[in-house]
Parts: sequence; structure tokens; C-alpha cells
Amino acid sequence: MRATFPWMGKTVNYHRLASLEAAGLSNLRRLPFTVKILLENLLRQAAAGRATAQEVAMLARWRPGRAEHYEFPFYPGRVLLQDFTGVPAVADLAAMRDAVARLGGEPERVHPLIPVDFVIDHSLQVDAFGTPQALTHNIQREFERNKERYMLLRWAQQAFDNVRVIPPGVGIVHQINLEYLASVVQIEEPEGALWAFPDTLICTDSHTPMINGLGVLGWGVGGIEAEAVMLGQPLTLQTPTVIGIRLKGACREGVTATDLVLYITQMLRRYGVVGKFVEFTGEGVRRLSLADRATIANMSPEFGATATMFPIDAETLHYLRITGRSQEHIELVERYARAQDIFFDEQTPEPDFDDLLELDLRSIEPSMAGPNRPQDRVPLAQVPERFRSFYADSLPEKPRSIPVEIAGQQAALQDGSVVIAAITSCTNTSNPAVMIAAGLLAKKAVQRGLQVKPTIKTSLAPGSRVVREYLERSGLLAYLEALRFHVVGFGCTTCCGSSGPLPTEIADPIQEHGLIAAAVLSGNRNFEGRVHQQVRASFLASPPLVVAYALAGTLHLDLTREPLGYDQHGEAVYLRDLWPNTAEIEQVMKQFLQSEMFVKNGKTLSEGDANWQALPISSGKLFVWDCTSTYIQEPPFFQHITSNEKTLVSTLDIQQARVLVSLGDSITTDHISPVGNFAASSEAGSYLSAQGVDRRDFNTYGARRGNHEVMVRGTFGNIRLRNRLTPDREGPWTRYLPSGEVLSIYQAAERYRTARIPLLVIAGKEYGCGSSRDWAAKGPALLGVRAVLAESFERIHRSNLVGMGILPLQFLEGENQESLGLTGEESYTITGLLEQPRQQVTVQALRPGGEVFDFEAIARLDNRQEINYYQQGGILPSMLYKVLHEDEKEVTANEA
Repeated sequence: MRATFPWMGKTVNYHRLASLEAAGLSNLRRLPFTVKILLENLLRQAAAGRATAQEVAMLARWRPGRAEHYEFPFYPGRVLLQDFTGVPAVADLAAMRDAVARLGGEPERVHPLIPVDFVIDHSLQVDAFGTPQALTHNIQREFERNKERYMLLRWAQQAFDNVRVIPPGVGIVHQINLEYLASVVQIEEPEGALWAFPDTLICTDSHTPMINGLGVLGWGVGGIEAEAVMLGQPLTLQTPTVIGIRLKGACREGVTATDLVLYITQMLRRYGVVGKFVEFTGEGVRRLSLADRATIANMSPEFGATATMFPIDAETLHYLRITGRSQEHIELVERYARAQDIFFDEQTPEPDFDDLLELDLRSIEPSMAGPNRPQDRVPLAQVPERFRSFYADSLPEKPRSIPVEIAGQQAALQDGSVVIAAITSCTNTSNPAVMIAAGLLAKKAVQRGLQVKPTIKTSLAPGSRVVREYLERSGLLAYLEALRFHVVGFGCTTCCGSSGPLPTEIADPIQEHGLIAAAVLSGNRNFEGRVHQQVRASFLASPPLVVAYALAGTLHLDLTREPLGYDQHGEAVYLRDLWPNTAEIEQVMKQFLQSEMFVKNGKTLSEGDANWQALPISSGKLFVWDCTSTYIQEPPFFQHITSNEKTLVSTLDIQQARVLVSLGDSITTDHISPVGNFAASSEAGSYLSAQGVDRRDFNTYGARRGNHEVMVRGTFGNIRLRNRLTPDREGPWTRYLPSGEVLSIYQAAERYRTARIPLLVIAGKEYGCGSSRDWAAKGPALLGVRAVLAESFERIHRSNLVGMGILPLQFLEGENQESLGLTGEESYTITGLLEQPRQQVTVQALRPGGEVFDFEAIARLDNRQEINYYQQGGILPSMLYKVLHEDEKEVTANEA
């Protein structure tokens, strides 16, 4: 199965997929691109003794719609981390080293076995905005707040093998991956022989599939799962289901990639692709730029897909060239892809898919999505009505207008006033076409004399330093700045809840009058309470539409027919007057988007600024924990382990559990573990205040993830949480049962813990949708939650629950808490043997009146590996035992 091809005067080896076809195992030409990549990985691992010939044969016989189900290992080539999820992962590994040393093992054995890139991109907040000094001020505050976290990462870089840290201020992890880190085809030279294979990865961020736009297979996982992969464990995959989307035609004039992706998000969320692979095909693919493909693939978690693949083709090679990859490497990519029959061109037959959908690009129209879910697309003309109908029960009969004065200007706030306008997130700031469109729209608006309303917090947070450079060279940045869209930093900001505080002149009236304020952002997430706690309505939009709404200042205008404002001559200015055409955008791109920009920025990727260089670097193989730190504390996940002997649980034994929270549909990880700012009156705020931390220095939940004391107090801490046990109160409240006393969720959990009562969460459909947030599983585990009973789970969150030793239980088809008459006031006992994946177990509910009611549920331990993890208390204890037992085996071998 070994084959070769020439490259740069050398011979390159590869594991030839066509050999499987020759052996009668596969119709290679008709396999989806996704399956081919997975098959090559399996074939290569079999050659290394880490997979079996039977597993290879099973996957090679993949056919659409086959009922046969099987499992196989997948070994990603590299791991990518961002700091919100990566800092807890590094802290876990540091704590695991401590545990290994305590139990008599060699702590150095805890280290990544494959390359790990750690991009610090989520700790930036928009404190300063609308001034040329905003960037410098925000970076300074970032280092002031996060010094302790960054010192942990500086230690990790010297303590662990295979770890590279990319400092703050470079860009968003997914765009850095796209522009610099991804190779499409990797090459290694073990024992003097060159071997080529596809670039594959996992990342602790759900928007990792953005790299699928480059033909690289990768997806988001929780930090817990990533730790296992770093330590040499495979991901266990099941028979892949691949949904094809055939594209035809081309988008009409005035339609952006954002409009396209919002349509696809709505379309696929309705169709149902959770846990499935999506792959694009058809002649329309060739009409999409690489940036457009990446924009689409980035939104995979919003429609639920594991990955959203675009095949390697001429556009892939063009992107590699424009971003400064060497001609030699581009040649390697093309030669390998053609040799493996994974290069897409006019002669490529359409693959066979489990199902094939069709999308005519000519049908796409300008749209937004909101006010609180990315799949809730609304045509631009219908935005005012969507806002009014969604908040009909909360809006007063008579419209309100609250006068405010800000920066010496008189203005007014109403329900529906836009108070945040943010060009942000990896989804759109990766795409030069929409960024340049925003700049051109700003230019025309300034030339017509329009201004942004003073009540709006504006920001521009590019995903890469290259964005600022081409906007600056083209002269468009000056026009964006004239509308107060100054660069506030290079990282993930508003989209992940780091929008920073609103000016008090705006925040106070919103709070006092209960106004339904709005945000318009070019992000990918707009869940309740995510963007800003005082902003109820958040709409996703393309960057040029963000600028347009900053000019309009309200959601009540129909931008398709009402004027944005009036020029110096009193003439109405409409959106259509300002909207740039495709030729204008392409002209700017052709003139100012140059390869040398990427090359120059790539050379300083790992250097960091003076702030980074000034950080002290701790040496040693064990991290020295500072017990006074409010950012970094030793995680408690290994402290209960006092022996290196595995303790296996063969039966489910959850006795008389009480319901901590009873929830509805679409509970996101933002509901379970918020990421943004928190109030001084919250449990987390009270804890920090008791530690002497000033309110100004609270930072965000995301930045505090290295301190479990903060995070456990913030679990289910979303101010918009609706717990059915406390229907009259919104936020982090529950009833302590059986007394019925209303307490904070943290306080109730502490009482249950003292009484040694296990806890249960009940929910509806799509539990855990949203970000790949391991603290949404870690937090409940520390609160004492032993199981989550839901109608369905989002893929990553279900895995995270298993990883923390929490049992995901799924109602049988057609059943839910309403149909079974469950109020959450019952106590629950769950028993049964752990014999096979997805087995049915009996749940016994004891109602308050003494009635006992039994029903069946599915234990969502989906493969043997997950059963093993659950039996050992989760992935972290399992990995600890693995390291300890490897030490013992080596000692025995040496003695022999």
C-alpha cells in the first residue's frame, strides 16, 4: 500500500488509497472527500499498528445509507488551542503532573505527543473604543488582567514538548490557522524517508471547521477530549454520515458571503445535521472564493455539523499562494492530492452521499439572524417586524424615547436602539470581500456627511493583522475610523461576550427603564446574554450591514426602503446609495491584498510585543501554584485519587437524585457556563470581592476559567436562564427540594452536597448547543450533577459530559418531560449494567406524593471508549491511570 511520487528531486512516500480499490474494498472515485481523508488516516494508523485491517476494510466499504454501524480510531495530526479553553487544559495537565508525582510516577510523562499550537486570542476586551488610542489601551488592560494566566502559558511552553504558544495581538485562532498554521498536506521524515499525508486537527473551539474551507479536516472538541488526544489517545468515530450540498449558479449582486452562510445555517439546522459531516459539491463550488468557503464552514456548529468540507482544488492552491506559502509546498499539495484522487476539478465525478441537497446561489438574499439564535434568519426588509413580534409581550403600548447626553451630544434611546455595532469574529473578518465592502460603504457614507449615532459602541476587531494592513493601504481604514470603527484589537471580542462595558450614559437608562437595547455584530453567536448582559436583542449581519445599522441607530428602520439619514444638502441617503458593487470590491482586493503582507506578518507570529516579552518565565517540570491567585488555582479533578489502581464502575448507581435545574429546548453552553462579564452581586462576584478583587478587575468568566472557585459559582449563572423550578424568576435560581426554598443554584448545590444527595439536570432538545465549552461539563460535575436527562444533545457537549463522568441520558423517541408528567420535584434512581453503547436503562421517579413511576431512557455512551471513560470517572482519571500504568510497565520491562 506504499507508493511514491517525485518532489524537489526527492522521493515522497504515501499510503496509497487506490490500493484498497485494487483489493476490491472501495469504489474510491465515488467516496466523499471526507471519507477519503478518514480512510487515509486509518490506513496509515494500521501500518503503524494502531488500527486493524478489519477497521480499514469496514471504512473502505463505506456506502451511502448503509445500516451497518462500526467504530474506528481517528488520530488527528495536531491539536489547536485557544486561551479560554486552552488555559484550563494546560492547568489540567499541570495538575496531572502533580498527581503522577504524588502517586510515585514520572511527571515528565505527561506531555503532548503530537504538535500543539496555542493561540491567545480570546482574552481581549473592548474597554476603549472610537479613538485612535483604543488598540493600545485595550492591549494594556489585557495584560494587566491576564498576567497570571499568561505566566502559566509561558511555563507550559518550556515545560512541555511539542507546544508552541502564539502570543496575544496576532489574530483569531481560526484565521491564524487558515493563514499560517494549516499545511493542507503535512510531511514528515521518520528514519530518513519522506512521508506525506493530509493535514488533520482538532481544536478546543467549536468554529474549528473554518479550516474545512481549505480542504483540511478538523473540528471542535472539548478541552477534556483534546487533552486525551494530546496524550496519545485516538478519537473513536462511528460510521460517518455525509450529507452533500450541490451548489449551482452564483450569488447575485449585493449578496454577501454572510447572507449565504445565514441561509445555509437556517437550511441545515432545519434539515438536521447534528453529528454528521457536510460536504459541498457541484459547479457552484468553483465560484466561491476560499474566504467564502471558510465563512460557510466556520458556521458548522451553528447548524450542528461535525465538519463542513470543501475539496482541494485550484482555489485552494491560489489561497496558499496569496497567503505566502512556498511554491515548493504548493506543488507538494497538488501532487499529493492528485496522486490520492482527492483533487477536485471538472473531471471529478460527484461523490455518493447519504443524502444530497441542492442550493441555487441565485436564491440568496440580504439577511440578518436574530434576535438570539444564529439559525433564525430574517430577510433584511423584515428585521423591524421580527423585533416587534419577538418582543411583543415586553414592549410598551406607547413607544418610549429616553433623552440622554453623551460626549456633549444630545440623543435619545428607545426600545430597539442599537447600542453595540461590532465588526468582529473569525467568521467574517477572515473574508476580505466583506471587510472591504464595509470600508467602501463607510467611505461613501462619510462623503455624504453621515455620522454614527453617539449612543452606539462601535468596534473593529480584525481576525488578523493583515486585515488592518490592506484596509490601511487602500485608505478605507480612515473612513471606518471617521465613523468611530477604530481597531480595538486583534482577537475574538464582542462575539464571545468580551464587548466590554457600555458607557454609563447609555447603561444607566437601559437599566433604569428596562429598555430592550440591541446589538448588530458580524459574529456567529448571538445567544441570550452572550454579547452583553444589558443587550436583549442581538442580530448577526455582514460587516457592511453593521456599519449601516450604526448609521441608522435603530432596528425599526427598513433599510431596503427607508433612508439611513440625510446628507449635507438635506437629501435622503439610502442603503442602496452606499452599497459597493462587486467590481469596486474586487478592484480594491486586486490592488491592495498582497502576498508579502502575509509573509511579513508570519515572520513575527510567535514573537509577541514588549508586554509579552517582559513576562517572567517559570522553569521546572512542575508548575508552582500560587494559593493567593484568583486566576489560576490547581484544578480539583485529581485530588480524590489516592491510589494508582483503576476503580471501574460496572453498574449505574445513582440513587434518589434531586433535580437541580429543569430546562427547555436549545439550552446553550452559554446558559450553562457563561463567558462574559458578571455582576458584583453574583456568586462569582461575591467570591472575588471576598478575595479583595476590585469590581473593575473582575474580568470575564472566560478569563477566569483557570480558577474553579469562580467557575463553579458561575455554572448555570446566565442571567437569562429559565429554570422551570422557579418559573417566576429569570437567572441562576432554583428550589431546594423537598423544602421548596428558593436559593441560588450554587447555594442549593452546596446544600445537596453537604447532604450527600446526587443531582440531575432535565432538559429538552439540543441541550448544550453552542461553544465547545468544557466548563459547561466541569461546572455541573463540581456542583454534584451525576446525569443529564434530555431529548437530544449537541455533539461536543455530550462528549464533554462523558469526559467529566456525567451520564448523558436521552428520552426515548416521542417522550419528554411533558409527556411523562415530570415536574422536576421528583427524586430519581438510575440503575443498570454498563454492557454496550447506547443501551436502555431504567429511570425510577418518586413523585412528591409517594407514587413511583418507571420509564426507560438511553444511556448516551456511544462507543466502548466512552463506556471505559465513564467507568473510570471520566477522561482525566483515565489518562492519569494510563500514565501511571505505562510507568509500571516500563519499570517491569527494564527489570526483566
